[in-house]
Amino acid sequence: MKAILIWALLITAAVYLSMLLTEKSLNIKETTYYELWKEIEANNAKEAVIKDNEITLELYSPVDKKYYKIKAFYPQDFELIKTLKDKGINFRYIPPADNTIWFWILNIIPFVLFILILLAFFRQAQSGSSQAFSFTKSRARMFSQDMPKVTFSDVAGIDEVKEELKEIVGFLKDRQKFIEIGARIPKGVLLIGPPGTGKTLLGRAIAGEAGVPFFYVSGSEFVEMFVGVGAARVRDLFEQAKRNAPCIIFIDEIDAVGRHRGAGLGGGHDEREQTLNQLLVEMDGFEVNSGVIVLAATNRPDILDPALQRPGRFDRQIFVGPPDLRGREEILKIHAKNKKLLPNLELSELAKRTPGFTGADLENMLNEAALIAVRKGKQHIELADCEEAIEKVLMGPARKSVVMSEEERKITAYHEAGHAIVAKYTPYSDPVKKISIVPRGPSLGQTWQAPEKDRYNYKKEELLSQIKVLLGGRAAEEIVLNLCTTGAENDLERATKIARSMVTQYGMSSLGLISFEASREVFLGRDFVREKKYSEGTSRLIDLEVAKIINDCYTEVKNIINTYREQLVLVAETLLQKEVINEEEFNSLMAR
Repeated sequence: MKAILIWALLITAAVYLSMLLTEKSLNIKETTYYELWKEIEANNAKEAVIKDNEITLELYSPVDKKYYKIKAFYPQDFELIKTLKDKGINFRYIPPADNTIWFWILNIIPFVLFILILLAFFRQAQSGSSQAFSFTKSRARMFSQDMPKVTFSDVAGIDEVKEELKEIVGFLKDRQKFIEIGARIPKGVLLIGPPGTGKTLLGRAIAGEAGVPFFYVSGSEFVEMFVGVGAARVRDLFEQAKRNAPCIIFIDEIDAVGRHRGAGLGGGHDEREQTLNQLLVEMDGFEVNSGVIVLAATNRPDILDPALQRPGRFDRQIFVGPPDLRGREEILKIHAKNKKLLPNLELSELAKRTPGFTGADLENMLNEAALIAVRKGKQHIELADCEEAIEKVLMGPARKSVVMSEEERKITAYHEAGHAIVAKYTPYSDPVKKISIVPRGPSLGQTWQAPEKDRYNYKKEELLSQIKVLLGGRAAEEIVLNLCTTGAENDLERATKIARSMVTQYGMSSLGLISFEASREVFLGRDFVREKKYSEGTSRLIDLEVAKIINDCYTEVKNIINTYREQLVLVAETLLQKEVINEEEFNSLMAR
């Protein structure tokens, strides 16, 4: 049917196109009967043809020296015939032809085309009805056992999380020993944690280890613009899971569908909320989903609906956080398997220099190091390549095309030297690993510090040391160069944030052990604005306390700069010559 429709359209188009091109090829200009008479009176006509109430004259233009034709309506004027004879102009009279064939072509073919299009429409409607039913089908992908597998051996740095999930895999492989003792496996496990910590990777590992059907779906794939589609897809997903039980359903980014009810503008009839209601019923309703385990991942647990997180639905909530020092080393070993590292490159040293990095950050860092090594024509990845990759991940690529004046380079060098000197001679401060005046990202220079070990709690002295190091750049500019520039903008912002947190959240000020601000995310529907829980007088006291912390720290920083001014000048001048100073070079300069 489709082929017939196409051929009919092509034939009709060809007929009309041939008629159009034939008329255009004759180059006949339409005009009025009066204008045509004027050409005959001027003796410009060479030949005339009368056909179907039209008269066509062939004219000669002495200006262009070309022949051309004009045509006009012929009103059966016998005086015209007489004039043509008198002037000796050749003329032909063509009697009307039999237009029966053209009548059928031009009138029947459109009708036939209409019938064919109507038939095609009905066939499309029939196929569309079947597609409409499939529109409510679940978009979940089922992973088969012959697909490339990710196992728990490919996941490192989160051993406790793996142990929790191995129990679920054990239940799916050998359910009888759990049933005999009367244990019930959790119906749902919610993986929460920052982006890049391996939540989705854990889901893939469970799919590879369990040996049972595994359904993967994203939370955003449930909700559509049509009412009821999301709920229908949830029902279809769980029906498929029941048919394939025991099995696992993994819902990635569940916050797209599990957001707190009443948090949108659509009220209780919002399509997303209907989808969530159906999900709640399927996970723990009157029907028993024996053998169906739901895994979900999100980095926004604070906005999930409480009914979704209660026992019986997501019985376990497992936090997947950034890896510690040992975890980072294990992750680096996994990602370094297919990379050529220098034999003496210690991954433990690299792990020390990447505090706070997630698994995704570490993988990206090693890949960037490999690209840097190739760009430099090296056969192996060296520690210097990894350090440059770390800086690139943290602060962006080096902007070597930026041309700074000598004055700006000098200001930047003394600014960074101020940070380094204060970090060196301030207790509880992290050691300086690298100083650079090569622009990266928005900054013109960097002083890179790395802790000797991971920290999970900060002492008051450690927070004050961070503030002092941040203020070291501005103090160096002011004392040594007698300048005050905008280069300390980000330093002041970070220092103020730390000081305000000390006053309002950590109880590290003279205002006492009071928390003035709740560290809670704001989103539409729950907290449109942050509620202020203290008076204007208390707000003024907070501002005064924050200013006191900053000013006291700045006074101590200026004393350090004045005391170690010679070392600061030495570091700054070395930076102007070399642009980059590593940890060993910095310590040797301090030892002079």
